[in-house]
Amino acid sequence: MTIRRKYDRDFKRNAVLLCAEPGRSVAEVAENLGIPKDVLYRWCREYHIANGKQAFPDNGVEALTEGQKRIRELEKELRETQMERDILKKAMAIFSKAPK
Repeated sequence: MTIRRKYDRDFKRNAVLLCAEPGRSVAEVAENLGIPKDVLYRWCREYHIANGKQAFPDNGVEALTEGQKRIRELEKELRETQMERDILKKAMAIFSKAPK
C-alpha cells in the first residue's frame, strides 16, 4: 500500500517559486525536495493557472468567501433536514398501517 503524502499550501508555493529562480530546473528542485517531478510540474501548472492568488486551497475551505461558507453550511443543514423528513415519512407509513 502506498502512503500518500500531503503538502501544505506554503510548501507547494515555495516549491513553485524555487522552480522560477534562474538556473533551477523543475527536476532539480523536485529531487532536492524529495518529491516526484510530475507532482511539481502539476503544482507549477496549477499555480500559473490561478495566477498565484488562490492556488492550492486547503481542501477548498481556505479559498472560500464568507458567503460561500454560509452557502455550504445551509446546504449541509438542508440535506440533514431532508433526511430527517424522509425518516419521519417512513415512520408515519409504518405506524399508519399498524393494526388498531
